[in-house]
Amino acid sequence: MDTTTAAATAATAATTTAAKAADPVISGITKAYETVANSSMNILAALILLILGFIVIGIIDKHVVKKFLDNKKMDPTLSGYLKTTCSILLKILLVISCLGVLGVETTSFAAIIGACGLAIGMAWAGLLSNFAAGAFLLFLRPFKVGDFVSIDGTAGEVVEIGVFCTVLNTPDRVRISLGNNAVLSGKIENYSNNEIRRVDLKFQVPAGTDIDELEKKLKAETAKIKGVLEDPGVEMFLLEFRPLGPVLILRPFCNNADYWTVYNDVNRMLSKNLPRLSDKGAVLSEMLDK
Repeated sequence: MDTTTAAATAATAATTTAAKAADPVISGITKAYETVANSSMNILAALILLILGFIVIGIIDKHVVKKFLDNKKMDPTLSGYLKTTCSILLKILLVISCLGVLGVETTSFAAIIGACGLAIGMAWAGLLSNFAAGAFLLFLRPFKVGDFVSIDGTAGEVVEIGVFCTVLNTPDRVRISLGNNAVLSGKIENYSNNEIRRVDLKFQVPAGTDIDELEKKLKAETAKIKGVLEDPGVEMFLLEFRPLGPVLILRPFCNNADYWTVYNDVNRMLSKNLPRLSDKGAVLSEMLDK
C-alpha cells in the first residue's frame, strides 16, 4: 500500500513538474499567436484604410476639388497646380494615418523626420527649389496652359504647370517635362502672348535685279494672301550684299492663330513668283545666315 501511494505521489509530482516546465512554452506560443494575430489585423486594417483612402481621395479630386475650382472659374494653370497640391497633401495624411494603425507612433515618426531634417533638406533641395519655382511661375505668369513657348531652345505647347515640373507637347507630338527651377531661370519665349506676329522670310536675288520694282510687286502679291493684315502693312528690306546678289527680307504681319498658314502661303508665293518677277531668277532661302 505504501509502495502504491509513493508511486502515485511520484507520478503526480512528475506531472506537476512537467506542467510547470511546459507553462513558459505554452505562454510563449500563446503570446506569439496573439502578436501575430494582432499584427495581421493591424496590417489588414492598414491595407483596407490605404485602399479606401486612395479611392476617397480620387473621388474628392474629381468631384469636389475639380467642381469647386470649376465653379470659381479659375485659370487652368492655377487650378491644375492647386489640384495637384491638394492631392499630395491628402495622400501624406493618409500615409500618416496608416502608420498610426500599424502602431507606429506618429509623434516619434515626426521626431525622426525632424532629426533627419537636414539630410532630407539636402536630398530634396532640387525638389523644393522646383516647388518654389512653380509657385513663382503661377505668380509671375510668363505663360499659361495652352501657350506655345520656347524654353532654352525647347519649343512646345504648355500642357501643365505642375508642382515640380512644367510639361510641354512639341510640334512632333513628344511630351517633355522640364523642372520648374530650370524653366524659371532659363530663357522663356512666349509666342502666344501677343495677338499679332510678324513672319520673316529671307531670300536672295541675282545682282542687277531692280529691287524697287521687285519690292512693289512682292508687297502687292503678299497683301493678297488670306490672313495678312493691312495694318501694320507688309515690310520689305535690303539686309546685305553678297557676291551672288543682295539678300532681302519680306515681313508680313498676321494674327497669332494664322501664323503658320501665312508662313506657308507666303513661301509658296515666293517660290512661284520670284523667277517670274525677276528676269534673272532668284534664290529662296530661309537659312541664308548660316
